[in-house]
Amino acid sequence: MSEIISTDTDDQKALKDDYALKGRSTGGVFAAPELPYLPRDPKGYRPRIALIGCGGITAAHLSAYSGAGYQVVALCDANLARAESRRAEFYPDAITTAEADEILCRDDIEVVDIATHPADRLPLIEAALNARKHVLSQKPFVLNLDDGERLCDLADKKGVKLAVNQNGRWAPHLSYMREAVKAGVIGDLVSAHISIHWDHTWVKGTAFENIHDVVLYDFAIHWFDFVTTLLQSSGRKANRIQASRSYAQGQNIKPPMLAQCILEFDGGQASLIFDAPLLYGAQDATYIGGSQGSLISVGPNLGEQSVTLHTAEGTATPELTGTWFNDGFHGTMGELLCAIEEDRIPTNNARENLQSLALCFAAISAANEGIGKVPGAVRTI
Repeated sequence: MSEIISTDTDDQKALKDDYALKGRSTGGVFAAPELPYLPRDPKGYRPRIALIGCGGITAAHLSAYSGAGYQVVALCDANLARAESRRAEFYPDAITTAEADEILCRDDIEVVDIATHPADRLPLIEAALNARKHVLSQKPFVLNLDDGERLCDLADKKGVKLAVNQNGRWAPHLSYMREAVKAGVIGDLVSAHISIHWDHTWVKGTAFENIHDVVLYDFAIHWFDFVTTLLQSSGRKANRIQASRSYAQGQNIKPPMLAQCILEFDGGQASLIFDAPLLYGAQDATYIGGSQGSLISVGPNLGEQSVTLHTAEGTATPELTGTWFNDGFHGTMGELLCAIEEDRIPTNNARENLQSLALCFAAISAANEGIGKVPGAVRTI
């Protein structure tokens, strides 16, 4: 066999040597940085909490609160039987009522978790703020950015905190990646690409099936919010978003089950792909690229994810603990309580969450009209 002779120039060889020295081709392994990705609890503050709206998702709320030792004293739902069912399962000593006013007039209740649907939620949030209650609002926060700004102004006027239950922020893999970007672990943010392939047809026969943009609005808001937090951590601005959605071949559910978005931001880009009618072989993948490294998270679903960090040192795989359900719900309420105790703005505050909604609203408008939109210019869904 004849010998293979390298034809690299001296400069090319030096470049390859430089890559090898920096670990790009050696496959070196190093310890992943420790980052504050887990939910936090207040040191001593344990206020009396009320839950308004006791639908299906609130089992995760209450399970998380119970596990954290939070004090839920009242449960409210227009369907009293649902409130009573939640009481029996999680907080047997709590009172139940079908009237929100019975909760909001109580001086001993400081924090209210409002988990109704958006249209019903707006007047409840306003009433709770006027009653000087700290509020955790279910996501998506509002249907109109102007309404959201008005509620934020009201919270400021009344001297209370208004936060949004963007529970995906405390999904372990998303939380770790966000904190890594915030800490500058991968340098300057260049890209964020999210692709989710799964079965979301469980909404058939529920109220969610009547939401035309159930994928881009109710579900994708988690990832619009995630990308927004990456931009906020990097001091970047979302400039324009393009989007489309369509019906999948053979789907038997009302809303379009396929959606995609391309986002342009200062010095980078992001993409979001959602394939929501797939019955087998689900996958959830996230890639975040930076000037000095990248983060990759892959798994079969939202709860089982493995994160890998790639830098000049080589690769690192953090051993993450927890799951989205219920750590996400622990994280949202825990952050609000910590912010109250520490007298600061919660990181999941409603005013900054409006940027996530602005991205979502612009994407839906872009899909409707077939042209790119500027986030913030589209004020309502």
